[in-house]
Amino acid sequence: MASEGTGVSELAARYSTALFELADENQALDTVASDLSTLKQILAESADLRRLVRSPVISRADQARAMGAVLDSVGLSDLTKRFIGLVAANRRLFSIDGMIEGYLAKLAKRRGEVTAQVTSAQPLSDAQRQAVIDALKASIGSKVLVNTAVDPELIGGMIVKFGSRMVDTSVRTKLNKLQLAMKASGGSV
Repeated sequence: MASEGTGVSELAARYSTALFELADENQALDTVASDLSTLKQILAESADLRRLVRSPVISRADQARAMGAVLDSVGLSDLTKRFIGLVAANRRLFSIDGMIEGYLAKLAKRRGEVTAQVTSAQPLSDAQRQAVIDALKASIGSKVLVNTAVDPELIGGMIVKFGSRMVDTSVRTKLNKLQLAMKASGGSV
């Protein structure tokens, strides 16, 4: 099972590197990044589209047609549409999430930016998001891009992941630690 995950990661890395180099040659790094961010959002919002890209049953022609229609409807650049068409023709759409992440990571590295994943119990307001960005920028000393997610099971607080570091201030984690401490001291929970 682990080798499958590694294979997908290597596949996604090869495709994202090829797209990055092509976009760089065409001076379209920002355009493609914007396109891929849009596609990432569409994939996150549409369970049907996620099923389409992951289904081994749907033919490559049908996948390519469907993806082409989706990309046309949101007005993505020609370069991005051709790339996604090639990915569909090669039956590699199942790895599109990794390709998008790989491309955006390469672009962030080129710009000297660090990407942080912030998961909170409730959606962050603009002021809260900016406070997180400012705190991370002060801590890291470089530009910070923040991807946010919501997980109501955190109860409160947030989890911030950047690079190899993670800061977990969620209420869920604090309650779990308290529960473990009580068990260790012989108390009941």
